[in-house]
Amino acid sequence: MFYYLFEYINRAFNPPGFDVFRFLTFRSALAAISALFMSLLLGPVIIRILQKNQLGEAKKADGPKFHWSKAGTPTMGGIIVVLSVVIPVLLWSDIKSIYIILILVGTLWLGAVGFLDDYLKVVKKKPNGLIARYKLLGQILIGLIVGAAIYFSPVFGEYNTLTTVPFLKDVNFDFSYFYIPVVVFIVTATSNAVNLTDGLDGLAIGVTTIVMLALAIISYVSGNAIYANYLNIIYLPGSGELTVFVAALIGASLGFLWFNFYPAQVFMGDTGSLALGGAFGILAVLIKKELLIPILGGIFFLETVSVIIQRLYFKYTKKKYGEGRRIFKMAPIHHHFEMTGLPEPKIVMRFYIVAIILAIVSLASFKIR
Repeated sequence: MFYYLFEYINRAFNPPGFDVFRFLTFRSALAAISALFMSLLLGPVIIRILQKNQLGEAKKADGPKFHWSKAGTPTMGGIIVVLSVVIPVLLWSDIKSIYIILILVGTLWLGAVGFLDDYLKVVKKKPNGLIARYKLLGQILIGLIVGAAIYFSPVFGEYNTLTTVPFLKDVNFDFSYFYIPVVVFIVTATSNAVNLTDGLDGLAIGVTTIVMLALAIISYVSGNAIYANYLNIIYLPGSGELTVFVAALIGASLGFLWFNFYPAQVFMGDTGSLALGGAFGILAVLIKKELLIPILGGIFFLETVSVIIQRLYFKYTKKKYGEGRRIFKMAPIHHHFEMTGLPEPKIVMRFYIVAIILAIVSLASFKIR
């Protein structure tokens, strides 16, 4: 909204200094700062409201016993992140951009699905929350909306079903008629992956911040003809506007991390994890970097794979030997490391380090070709 206001003032009156609001980098910086301050200001208020209404994390029988002491910690804190992202984006971005519309709709949609799940768990006291098939339906529907919008929109033109292949120069892969199902899978997978990662204080939000820092750079260069041509990646006119959204998400995440790092004052719950995971997947789809997800989101990928391996191996051994066996002490894999005796903050910090390395590798993939 401020974007249009300052654009009008600059066009109508041409006052000195107002021209700066046209620059994407300046608006992205303002979005990040606004989101950071909003999350720091909203955090204590929302935490008090959650505490007052006794909206705390329930004891998880299938989790580590030493996490039982965390029962009662306010959850649904993802509200802080979502509000701190959406408001700055509405203020500082071009809200008519199809890129901004799709990423906002996707984030809010999945945030709403997560909120409903959290509400049923902590308010209605339903241990399993939203029935799995309904949660999956919500993820599939937004994946269909985003996929169809990209597939049929003339804005994306000849590149609608293409994606950049990492480490290969001038090579793009065409998903063709399978594009929409691929988008559905990506949005569903990434939202669930971040949800699985959200098991230690500060883990999911910290890794998300690192991933988003890389995505901010990728979004910016993808929307810049000179940089996109230099890096031999698909040039997507208008996609640079996503940098404002990503910057806001970075600011909001850093603010939330202030309250979520060990020992956590609040958990994001499914409200935050589904919204953040969906945003990651949709961003990768919008800037045509779908094949980069397993690398850039390597921590999320590892967490998901550890759960899949654990379940498949347990079912296989139970069928073969009559008794289920496990590869990991507990899944997702961050709990495995906990069970080996590593302190929670040490695990989180090491995951951060791995996430930083993967982000660097992801960025390097544009030139190591």
